[in-house]
Amino acid sequence: AQRDNTIWAMKDVSFTINRGEVVGIIGRNGAGKSTLLKILARITEPTNGFAEIQGRVGSLLEVGTGFHGELTGRENIYLNGAILGMRKTEIDRKFDEIVAFAEVEHFIDTPVKHYSSGMYLRLAFAVAAHLEPEILLVDEVLAVGDAHFQRKCLAKMEDVGRQGRTVLFVSHNMPAITRLCQRTILLGKGGVQMDGPSHQVAGSYLNSEVGNSAERVWPDSTKTPGSDVIRLRALRIRGRDGRLAETVDIREPVGLEMEYDVLKSGHIVIPHFSVYNADGLQVFSAVETDPDWKGRGRPAGGYVTLGWIPGNYLAEGTLIVGAAVNTLNPSIMHFWERDAVAFCVIDNFDGDSARGDFPGDLHGVVRPLLKWSTRFSQNGTEPVEID
Repeated sequence: AQRDNTIWAMKDVSFTINRGEVVGIIGRNGAGKSTLLKILARITEPTNGFAEIQGRVGSLLEVGTGFHGELTGRENIYLNGAILGMRKTEIDRKFDEIVAFAEVEHFIDTPVKHYSSGMYLRLAFAVAAHLEPEILLVDEVLAVGDAHFQRKCLAKMEDVGRQGRTVLFVSHNMPAITRLCQRTILLGKGGVQMDGPSHQVAGSYLNSEVGNSAERVWPDSTKTPGSDVIRLRALRIRGRDGRLAETVDIREPVGLEMEYDVLKSGHIVIPHFSVYNADGLQVFSAVETDPDWKGRGRPAGGYVTLGWIPGNYLAEGTLIVGAAVNTLNPSIMHFWERDAVAFCVIDNFDGDSARGDFPGDLHGVVRPLLKWSTRFSQNGTEPVEID
C-alpha cells in the first residue's frame, strides 16, 4: 500500500505529500519547480538531500517524454505501460479510453514522429493519466494544448485526485492551480517559501516581490508579446487616484490599463481583459467599447487603453488579470497574456459597503452594493416605507 510520500528535495528543507493529495507547485522561473519534478521522476539526481517516494510514478514533464518516435501510438501506449510495471491485460483494459481521450483514433497506428505537437501532447497526457500511476507528476506542458484540451486535462487530474492518487502539478496558471489543488507549495531562493491552502499561497505569490504585481512591463521590443501588427508594452492596475494599486478598497473603482503599439495602420483593434478570482473562476471579461474607435481602423502609433471597474462590485480577495488584443476581418488574436497582473480587494467593516453590518464571510464572485428599501407595518396599519 502507498504510504505518505516524504520528499527532501532541497538542502535543509523537507515537506511531506500524502496519499490522495493534489498539490500545486509554483514559483518564478528558475525557482526549481521543473527540477523538483525531475528529481522525483528519477531523471535528475539531487545535489543535496534525497527524495523518498512510495508508489508507482507516472510523469508528463516534457511533451512526449518516454515516447519512441519510430513506434506507433499503439506501440508507445504498451511501451509506457510496461515501463510503469503494468501487465498487458491492464493496458488492454485502458487502451480504448486512452485513445478516445487523446482523440487520435485515426492515427493510432502511425509512428508518433509524424504526429503534430498537439497530437503528441494529447496522447502523452492520456497515457500518463490513464495507466493508473499512484503518483502523477505534471509540468507546465499543458500550456501547449488548446483551451478544450486543457479543460479535459484539468478535469482528468481532478478525477485522479478523487480516486485517491497523488498529483503534483507545476504551473504558472494561478486559476488552474487554485481550482485543481487544495494545497500549494511556493518555491524560491533555494527553498520552500510558503506551504498552505492554494488560495492563500497564490494570493501571497501574486502580491509579493516574487510574483506578479500591479504592473508588468516589456521594455525589450523584440521580446514583447504580439505580432508584426500589434505589440504589448505594459499592463497596469490603477487606483482611483491614478497610481499603481496592488490593493484596492472594496468601495473604490479600479482601472485596468493596457499600453500597446499598433505597428500597421488600418486594423480594427479590440483590446480586452479577463479577470479571475483566486479559486480559478472567471469573474468577467471586458472588451474596450470606446465609441471614438468603434469600427475604425487605427493609425500606427502608441495607445493606452484604460477601463474602470466600479466600486462595490468585486468581492474581496485576490483578482488575477489577463489581457489580449484581437483584430477583425479576419479575426486574429495577436497576444494573450494570462495571469499577467494581479491586485487584492480589501473589504471593510465601516458599514457603508455591500457587507453592511454583517461580520461573517460573504461568498460569491461579485459583491454589488444594491439599492435597498424595507417596508414595515405595525398592528395592521398601512406599511411605511423605510429607506
